[in-house]
Amino acid sequence: QVQLVESGGGLVQAGGSLRLSCAASGRTFSSVAVGWFRQAPGKEREFVAAISRTGDATNYADSVKGRFTISRDNAKNTAYLQMNSLKPEDTAVYICATRWFSIATMSRDFGSWGQGTQVTVSS
Repeated sequence: QVQLVESGGGLVQAGGSLRLSCAASGRTFSSVAVGWFRQAPGKEREFVAAISRTGDATNYADSVKGRFTISRDNAKNTAYLQMNSLKPEDTAVYICATRWFSIATMSRDFGSWGQGTQVTVSS
């Protein structure tokens, strides 16, 4: 299992930006695809974005396309989620996850999960 720690969450006004980081342990980070998910209280976990091992392929939920950008720096064992034009409906706990080799969008396809970081967007 890859150990993951998210950071960068916080309180931001609507229209603002945040960059989330997902720091991974070990030297195997370059072998895993990374996904970002979010979950608001009382709601189901929602796929946000994913990136392949090398960063050459990405997927985004329709709700965040054009506003969020997923990236990774394998030399730093870190993945990022740049969130722009934030909306109140983006408020949630954001969680990163990894999966060996191939990119995926379903929670059940990811084996390692971080604890999450809270993002709150005020109107």
